[in-house]
Amino acid sequence: MSQSITVLVVDNEPGFADLAGEMLERERSELVVEAATSGEEALEFIERRDVDCIVSDYEMPDLTGLELLERVREDDPEVPFVLFTGRGSEAVASEAIDAGVTQYLQKGTGQEQYALLANQITNAVAQYRAETELRESERRYERTVTTLHETTRELMRAETKAGIYETAVETAAEMGGVVAAAAYAFESTARMLDHVVSASAEEVCGVVDSEIEAAREDGLVWEAFSAGTTTRYEACTRPGGILKTELVQRSEIVVPLGSHGALVAGTDAESFDETTAEVVEILAANTEAALDRAEREQLLREHDRTLTRQNEELTRLNHINEIIREINHGVAQASTRSGIESTVCERLADTDRYRFAWIASDDPPVPTAWTGVDAAYMDRIREASDQAPEVALIRQTLATEQPCVVRDVLDAEPWEQRRAEALTYGFQRVLAVPLTDGEREFGALLVHIGGGDEIGDAEREVLAELGETIGHAIHSVERTRAMLTDSRLELELECRDPRLLFNRLTTRIDEPLTVAGVIDRPNDEFVCFVSAPSSVDLRPVADEWAVIETCSVVSDGDDETLFEVTGSTTPLIDVLRTYDVTVRTAVAEAGTSTLVLEVPKQVEARTLFEAISERYPDTELEARRETASARSAQQLDTHLEEELTDRQYEALQAAHYSGFFEWPRESTGEDLAGVLDVSSPTYQYHLRAAERKLVALALGRSSK
Repeated sequence: MSQSITVLVVDNEPGFADLAGEMLERERSELVVEAATSGEEALEFIERRDVDCIVSDYEMPDLTGLELLERVREDDPEVPFVLFTGRGSEAVASEAIDAGVTQYLQKGTGQEQYALLANQITNAVAQYRAETELRESERRYERTVTTLHETTRELMRAETKAGIYETAVETAAEMGGVVAAAAYAFESTARMLDHVVSASAEEVCGVVDSEIEAAREDGLVWEAFSAGTTTRYEACTRPGGILKTELVQRSEIVVPLGSHGALVAGTDAESFDETTAEVVEILAANTEAALDRAEREQLLREHDRTLTRQNEELTRLNHINEIIREINHGVAQASTRSGIESTVCERLADTDRYRFAWIASDDPPVPTAWTGVDAAYMDRIREASDQAPEVALIRQTLATEQPCVVRDVLDAEPWEQRRAEALTYGFQRVLAVPLTDGEREFGALLVHIGGGDEIGDAEREVLAELGETIGHAIHSVERTRAMLTDSRLELELECRDPRLLFNRLTTRIDEPLTVAGVIDRPNDEFVCFVSAPSSVDLRPVADEWAVIETCSVVSDGDDETLFEVTGSTTPLIDVLRTYDVTVRTAVAEAGTSTLVLEVPKQVEARTLFEAISERYPDTELEARRETASARSAQQLDTHLEEELTDRQYEALQAAHYSGFFEWPRESTGEDLAGVLDVSSPTYQYHLRAAERKLVALALGRSSK
């Protein structure tokens, strides 16, 4: 069905206007004719309604046809105007053409004139509508281009991808010929297209198909996106269309946005016109460029943030390393454990990074040194004992043997009781580091840190290494102190535990054993000298046990045989090594061993006994006593003179002064025997006796 054409016939003769209308409507069904009997009435009608064509007489009393044309042209210069007059002359025709009429037709008496007039009207209106549509299309295109330019600038200013998608969809929905639009983003991890935003030119409910929010092989968006080409879906009335609108007929166009996703636009026509499709593709290209730019800028921002964070962390670590070097220097000069702990706390608390620092012993965890905080805070920790969150943090650190961090004491539930102190002393984070030399634990170091930067892995590693340095330093000064002390603690233990190696040996040989000495060697090995009755041979038994690697005879006397036993470490050797304890004597018989241990002064006897009984439960403490320690050089010289005979002392002096102990030797036993005027075997006998007594004195053993 053709589109209707509204025609206004103006003639001062009412009967003629009505007659002309009937004749025109009879000629063309699409013509809808209205009548006016004067120029003023025609102008009033045009103000109320739109008309597609005006047919006017020339001679009228108020306004002539050409005067009416002039008035009409003031509002609409292009509307078709046909001058249909009974006054026909060349002068009138020339005047009409000069005035700008669309057509000029002289009235006649036959019906043919109305056929001609109807034909002129339809042709003029068709041309008028085509020109109007063309002008409107040009204006719409200009507006669209202008909008695209503005949108492009807006897209390039957008800081987020979400903002870019929203701008693109809103722009598409505002285009002429587009009733709805939507954008989908590609999620590379899930391999899905997720709906981001949608918009419509009208208030339409349910614009987007929710089922398309997943990557489906039969999905229209996924189909176009995976192909990477613009795809049109004409007259998408079937289920599975992308844009769910209330429109009966529509077409949709899907334009991929590179690897970012896709832009979808829909129209209420059966197909997209080329201009609209081209504009949508231009918009999609600009959107893709904007998304590329936003992605690059995001990567650059993330890279800048990463570099800034790394630079800040590097600066902080450099500062911490300087502090660590100062601490190491101070620790190296400290001669006591308290001196080491005070040095560490003072250096750490003297930095901007750490509010204060303190050290706690291992068992029980109580403060032993602190700097940067008053004693009242430490007293509250002592009073709270196991209820203090600091004590729980220390126990956790010592149990895991790793640094432990409280990231925010204001949010951590166990630290609610410390909220007031945190605000008063200005700390927000707490880091606890175990103090260990790899074998023994000496407590924990705690540093309290204000807000701001998090405690990174690198900082924790540096402070963990500091904890090991402190542990080794404490171990070293305690060993030195033990070596220089005048007395040592001696513990006598009785162990019936069948897991002890000596007890196991006596149950097999049914004879007593005496341990002459134990040497702790590297790589978790030990050497043990065991004396047994001459009737006993330990070697067959040793061959059966994996813990003993070798067993050989050192000396074979009439009454006793001395065996050298080597093997992998045992729980007893581990404890002795950890606490620097020496076995003075050990006698085993019938599954029971009596051990006499020499313990350094700094080692708690209870801690040592608990460590041994934990591994060998059937162990009892028989005696605890103070013993004389290793002698000074002057005391050793005095005791040598008392222990050695004149011949032995003389042989030892001769060997020393003559370079006998140098390598290569500067003299031989035969040479020295000649000097002392004795036989070579006699000299060797005296020298060996002197050496034996010297070693016995140096190791604190009796030579008798």
